[in-house]
Amino acid sequence: MRPFSLFRSLSVGIAALLFPLCGAAQELNCKVTVDYQQIQGTNTSIFSDLEEAVTSFMNERRWTNDQYAVNERITCSLLFTVKEYSDDGTFSGEFTVQSNRPVYASNYTTPVLNLRDREISFTYHEFDQLEFRLEQIDNNLTALLAYYAYLIIGFDMDTMAPMGGTSVLQNAEAIVNAAQSFTESGWKAYDDNRNRHGILTDYMDESMKPFRQMMYDYHRLGLDDMAGNVGRGRAQVTTALEELDAAAQAKSMSALPQIFTEAKRDELINVYSEAPSSEKEKVYELLSDLNPSLKSDWDKIKSTSTTF
Repeated sequence: MRPFSLFRSLSVGIAALLFPLCGAAQELNCKVTVDYQQIQGTNTSIFSDLEEAVTSFMNERRWTNDQYAVNERITCSLLFTVKEYSDDGTFSGEFTVQSNRPVYASNYTTPVLNLRDREISFTYHEFDQLEFRLEQIDNNLTALLAYYAYLIIGFDMDTMAPMGGTSVLQNAEAIVNAAQSFTESGWKAYDDNRNRHGILTDYMDESMKPFRQMMYDYHRLGLDDMAGNVGRGRAQVTTALEELDAAAQAKSMSALPQIFTEAKRDELINVYSEAPSSEKEKVYELLSDLNPSLKSDWDKIKSTSTTF
């Protein structure tokens, strides 16, 4: 059992008693969807085969040495929107990757990762076997999938323990480094601060430690405490947002603060719906500075009165 697994579910012990023969599960419970509506005049079996292969690859592989109970698996989704396909097996399109985390002592799940990768291209033929070895990365499709698997798990671990996902995220770094020789786009340094290299490099940068600490403080010390004490939990969320602001100032070109606030937009509006006006004003100013493109959404913080 993982050291922080107590906080993931109240029913782990019960499940272990009721289902003693189930054993440890893989880390991910990933819903994979291949959307090929933009492709006309081709045999659709290739797309269903790809969907099945990717689903198996993500969910049946053990990505870490940690022990996950079945009900601890990370709920996530991967939507591949196919924009171009050739009979030679060449695909291109975009990935939408999302993951969620349960909030302690509640029925609420909070978004942890919400990314849109517009630079997806790879070759896949029907009935291809998807194989991956971290020490020999030479296939763009499996590199993509493994990168996002490690990113999902690493981010999730960071919300459970301070810097808890470091070793997993180092595997994602190894993929990024190996992929620098790939001809496919999305991996190169300095091409785009929202590409795979940009996101991971920023996240692991020493100057962005306040961001990673924020991931723990926001989720474990903030949201997880709200069921027991709303005001105390919300105050910790506010502290975490101040850490987010410090990270944004430390690395002003990083896209991570914008990515985080985009994923948390609706949640933050709800969290502060019943906050005192002084707290609302403070958070409104923070978020408006962090992501001014969402200012019309942050305006709702000062006017909304919905229960979290």
